[in-house]
Amino acid sequence: MAEECVMVSNDLPVKRPREEEEENGVSSASTVSMELEGNKEQPDCISAVIPGWFSEISPMWPGEAHSLKVEKILFQGKSEYQNVMVFQSSTYGKVLVLDGVIQLTERDECAYQEMIVHLPLCSISNPKKVLVIGGGDGGVLREVSRHSSIEQIDICEIDKMVVDVSKQFFPKMAVGFEDPRVTLHIGDGVAFLKAVPEGTYDAVLVDSSDPIGPAQELFEKPFFESVAKALRPGGVVCTQAESIWLHMHIIEDIVTNCRQIFKGSVNYAWTTVPTYPSGVIGFMLCSTEGPPVDFKHPVNPIDANDNHSNSLEPLKFYNSEIHSAAFCLPSFAKKVIESKAK
Repeated sequence: MAEECVMVSNDLPVKRPREEEEENGVSSASTVSMELEGNKEQPDCISAVIPGWFSEISPMWPGEAHSLKVEKILFQGKSEYQNVMVFQSSTYGKVLVLDGVIQLTERDECAYQEMIVHLPLCSISNPKKVLVIGGGDGGVLREVSRHSSIEQIDICEIDKMVVDVSKQFFPKMAVGFEDPRVTLHIGDGVAFLKAVPEGTYDAVLVDSSDPIGPAQELFEKPFFESVAKALRPGGVVCTQAESIWLHMHIIEDIVTNCRQIFKGSVNYAWTTVPTYPSGVIGFMLCSTEGPPVDFKHPVNPIDANDNHSNSLEPLKFYNSEIHSAAFCLPSFAKKVIESKAK
């Protein structure tokens, strides 16, 4: 697959060496050898300050960057929607990067995948129909499949390349696609939701990237209105909701929109993911009007060893204690979020 679609992007951000570093020879002295598989050119998203390191730079987190040492680039491609790269890191296993931004690593993906799924699904009794928007790596599907009550799992992912690359390089995540309850739809999640009959799903899980590029619409009010329509009374949604350290302005807008649309519960939770900007990521959890949902106290517990499929490994991150703790916010974030939720 890597040989069929290899392309070096010229529009990804590059961390340039400072003048004093060039003059003092810091850049050349710090060179780390790096093996490129199938391509000898160095892609633009590899830091020029310390060759052999990937640096994540974005206007979403100005003034800072997180870097990982690269052992080998396994795949580079450009789909219809975004640049896709996979590399082998020294400390976090294989890494999936979209448009220069880390989406997951083998080492810490559990902290995100398990929380975005089990926070909502363990908060309602007997979920049967679940829709996943995004999540083309298969990790969310893997976690949803742990719940034996579920009969139907639909996933709508816009970028087929993400699915194909994940199946090739991240089989322990892409195992989620193998569940017979899963139906994969390649297409626009916004359009898919608009066509869904009212009250179809017990839960909608939105595993989106940041609100730039193809994922921008997934953070806007019309999308949340479509989600609410697709849910049954007392149904739940959980969506990726950025970092309290970097994106409180985005979180404020999400909370405001959700409070206007969802007449049940509206809560914000968070988890730690070391390779995400600031080391944390949040989730917006909401329920529609109907049977009350208390997200902070799970009613549908899942044990670390509960597996609908024997092919799944035990849970690594989620448990009932961390479920409740995820809703405990630092004072600065609690003040802002609670003011918007009223």
